[in-house]
Amino acid sequence: MRWAHDGERLKLLNGQTVELAADVGVIADASQVESLAGIMGGDSTAVSDDTRNVYLEAAFWWPAAIAGRSRRYNFATDAGARFERGVDAATTVDHLEYVTRLILEVCGGQAGPVDDTITGLPAREPVSLRVARARKVIGVDIPEAGIAAVFERLRLPARHEAGRFEVTPPSYRFDLQIEEDLIEEVARIWGYEQLPLRPPRSGVSMRPMPEARRTIGALKRMVAARDYQEAIHYSFVAGMLDRRLTGREPIRLLNPIAAQMDVMRTTLWGGLLETLRSNLNRKASRVRLFEVGRIFLADASVAAGPQQVHGVAQPRRVGLLAFGPQLDEQWGAPARRVDFFDVKGDLEAIAGSALRVEPAAHPALHPGRSARVLIGSREVGWLGELHPALVQELELAQPAVVAELDLDPLLERIVPVYEDVSKFPPVVRDLSIVVDSDRPAARCSPKSPRR
Repeated sequence: MRWAHDGERLKLLNGQTVELAADVGVIADASQVESLAGIMGGDSTAVSDDTRNVYLEAAFWWPAAIAGRSRRYNFATDAGARFERGVDAATTVDHLEYVTRLILEVCGGQAGPVDDTITGLPAREPVSLRVARARKVIGVDIPEAGIAAVFERLRLPARHEAGRFEVTPPSYRFDLQIEEDLIEEVARIWGYEQLPLRPPRSGVSMRPMPEARRTIGALKRMVAARDYQEAIHYSFVAGMLDRRLTGREPIRLLNPIAAQMDVMRTTLWGGLLETLRSNLNRKASRVRLFEVGRIFLADASVAAGPQQVHGVAQPRRVGLLAFGPQLDEQWGAPARRVDFFDVKGDLEAIAGSALRVEPAAHPALHPGRSARVLIGSREVGWLGELHPALVQELELAQPAVVAELDLDPLLERIVPVYEDVSKFPPVVRDLSIVVDSDRPAARCSPKSPRR
């Protein structure tokens, strides 16, 4: 066994040819690489109907040398999954003998000698357990005799001194490495059902809640009252769709859990659109979704802290998506498709009168039906119909209307302030005001200068 050389290639038993990296373990002879260590054999090790001589190999592989290697090549094997979690290094020869006996019983033949080479096996260091520490963590004064009985039942060699146990884990208990592992075993065998029910004790102080700020829960209830259903998605998404929606380069994951989840999201729209497609595949015709969550942007100015990572900005956003008819099919209103102004009205109902929109272009939105959303003079997000090219790529029957806003400005609310009622009677006047035809309606307010 050795580490692969950069540029080496191997054809596997599944027919896939992979290019090996220097941190991938391989089994090789003097001329070529034969197998991926602990993962899958090469094509040269295949067995066919013409095979007459079989060389059996069994080995122990360190979990750190196997973990994550198979995912680089977009496949997984039972062998890799087992070696990643650790196996008993002391029973390799026993397993080899068992497999040999099965082959002889089923196929016949004659077995050769066993060549057992032992190098670099993990050493099982003793682990100490303090009785006082175990009692504090478990919350019960378990007698020392009871702890000793637990180790005896588990067949764990333990040396008992005053207030301390020293346990030497056997080779098959590679999960016992620190004191907390032994405490867990004591609690498990002693019996969870014997643990007393004690309410937690802690000092709780009431925190002031500013009247001018609403909670996230209150905001969610307001959005749900507008006929939207909350969706919760993974923070990692497909990089191709995320780049298409924002035009930004997302943060790539070093070890993604799936090929279609290779980057951290820079917008909430990706998850909402995938959920929309899932609903449409199940014959839903009217979909209203929203999500409150964080996006992740590369920003070198962000310093490391208790809840943030250096170089990664994590602003909180609210995303909305509306698709299909504006109302469920009914007699009281004609059927029509949801449009830009319907979602704009929902945002105004949520954010209040301070919200306004300005026409602007966005790479993911329809060129003539998109707008930048402002609260007061602060830019907080975007609103618009999905771009026709995206509608075609996602195979949607009609465009969806989407919006995404910063969360913090939406949590602010205007508190009513009492003013004295005027002592004078009202005066009614009929005014005619002339404005430019290209002046937005939002700017035609009484506070605007008259022309």
